[in-house]
Amino acid sequence: MDRLAYDQVSHSSPEGMYGVGGVNVYPTPITFRDQVNIIYDGLLSKSGAQDVYLHLGFGYHNNWHDTKYLKMFHTGRGWEQTVQASDDTRLNFCFKDGAGNWDNNSGHNWSYEIHDGKQY
Repeated sequence: MDRLAYDQVSHSSPEGMYGVGGVNVYPTPITFRDQVNIIYDGLLSKSGAQDVYLHLGFGYHNNWHDTKYLKMFHTGRGWEQTVQASDDTRLNFCFKDGAGNWDNNSGHNWSYEIHDGKQY
C-alpha cells in the first residue's frame, strides 16, 4: 500500500487506486514508466479554486529533481492530471491554486515509491 496505513485508504476507490486527504493516485503501486493518474479534491478544491496546478518532482525527501508545474483539468471527480513515472526513485507532489495557495499535506507533500519493475 505504499506506506499508507490501511485505515487511511479510501476503500471506495477502484482497485489499484488509493486515496488520502482528497488525493487519489492510480495505479498503485507505481512501476517505472507507468502513466500515473492523480486526482485532487482536497482543501483547495473545497475552497473554490478556479485553477489547480500539480507541482511534482522525483527523488528522495526534500531533494526533488525534474520538478514541474502542470495545470490540472477539472472533471466530475475533482482536478486531474496524468504523469509518467520517468524516474525509478519516488514521485513527490503537492498542489497550488491560481491565487498562490498551497496544499502540501501539512508540509509532508504526497510521496510514492516507484518500483523498478524487475522481478527478483
